[in-house]
Amino acid sequence: MVYAIVRAGGRQEKVSVGDLVTLDRVAGEAGSTIELPVLMLVDGESVTADAKSLASATVTAEKVEDLRGPKIVIQKFKNKTGYKKRQGFRADLTKVKITGINA
Repeated sequence: MVYAIVRAGGRQEKVSVGDLVTLDRVAGEAGSTIELPVLMLVDGESVTADAKSLASATVTAEKVEDLRGPKIVIQKFKNKTGYKKRQGFRADLTKVKITGINA
């Protein structure tokens, strides 16, 4: 089994070929190709985490769609002062499909 740990939008994701992964918003149109930086590569029994070896490794992904995350409600309240504040937030996300892992 071949899989890789990639850096994607400030987080690390474990991906293998064919996976659908949700990332922070990535620029480009649907169907465009994206390359993700590899942090660790597992190919069967061998594990590669050396920076020199990973310099040539690439993980390619195809952008599927742009979407928005669930709404997060932010509420602030201070007792006895009458201060209340309510705010919402929805993250801009991108769904990508992993198309290849090259060592």
